[in-house]
Amino acid sequence: MAIALVAAGCGEDGPPPAGENKSAPAFAVLQEARWPMFHGEPALAGLAGGTLPDRLDLVWRFETRGAVKSSPVVGDGRVFVGSDDGCVYAIDFVRGAKVWAYETKGGVEAAPLLLEGTVYVGGTDGFLYALDAATGRLKWKYETGSQILGAANWTRPAGRRRRLVATGDSPWRDVASGDGFWILVGSYDSRLHCVDSRTGAKVWTCETASYINGAPAVADGAAVFGGCDAVLRVVSLADGKVLREIDAGAYVAASPALAGGRAYVGNYEGRFLCADVNTGEILWTFEKENVAFYSSPAVSGSAVVVGARDQRLHCLDRASGAERWALRMRGDVDSSPAVCGDKVVVGSNGGWVYVVRLSDGAAVWSFEIGEAVTSSPAVAGGRIVVGSEDGAVYAFGAKP
Repeated sequence: MAIALVAAGCGEDGPPPAGENKSAPAFAVLQEARWPMFHGEPALAGLAGGTLPDRLDLVWRFETRGAVKSSPVVGDGRVFVGSDDGCVYAIDFVRGAKVWAYETKGGVEAAPLLLEGTVYVGGTDGFLYALDAATGRLKWKYETGSQILGAANWTRPAGRRRRLVATGDSPWRDVASGDGFWILVGSYDSRLHCVDSRTGAKVWTCETASYINGAPAVADGAAVFGGCDAVLRVVSLADGKVLREIDAGAYVAASPALAGGRAYVGNYEGRFLCADVNTGEILWTFEKENVAFYSSPAVSGSAVVVGARDQRLHCLDRASGAERWALRMRGDVDSSPAVCGDKVVVGSNGGWVYVVRLSDGAAVWSFEIGEAVTSSPAVAGGRIVVGSEDGAVYAFGAKP
């Protein structure tokens, strides 16, 4: 497959790319690949299905007109990502060609959320946008009081009824009963906002004492998120009321990961903690003096993997917080790792993308982009997709 170098702007959309052989199994796998939100799913555990080859090649490179700090998501045969040029882009996942672009009034550093044919994404202009995933048409926008840098998450509306229906060739599955979803997003207006997915109307807000930089994690009827007031909050999804507050010790810029009733997150003063979501008790901490954690962790089996501003990727024991290994990288690690089988994928501020073995921390593969990779990778369909501050989005995979 030839490497596609695709220039992009926020003006007219180009025509859909010429299709590859749609009967080919490889094409079908790519079209069905999914990583629909930041860190993969609502608990933000950072786990990808499938496998990755030991050797990857650059499949395509898509250029925007600004730094790409946004983390890409994958679904419906497309990549969705924001750029500091003010645009949200839909890119063909197979070939890397632009499908559409939507221009906002500011930069887009947040990761999009792809849910039931709609892309939800916040911008530095303070708006949460709902865009039609097929066309890029604006459905609605919701205004917060300040910039949105963290990804949106979602939940079912409180009290929602469920029903099972047959869906063609698919097995029976639970589907919406017509009342949509609730979209959750934090803002620098110091509030977590809950918004109706159908109309963009406010459902509830939860006020904090300072900026919310990361995404809320969702599990077991609660949203968990940190902020610049050094508090990790557990909030009821039904009404936005605070169930408990956990002292994080310092400013929390990262998004937490939830697994097994526990929250995992680091702060800006070198403290990474594991807390019981139901009691608020801090079960263990991992300390790195004067080292900030901006990266959000991935939780896989008995391991927790997180990047730090000590130029290292750390693997911790999930039960105790003891360090299993640490791999030194070129530059600090603000990118949030994703785990695919026994492989960990992450970027570094030094301009590299890495694949690392989860079992022992050995580097399996790396690629030099040259400019900071603070974007967090999407892993789907045997490919890695990630943005860079050089203004481009990169896709890596095995050559046919």
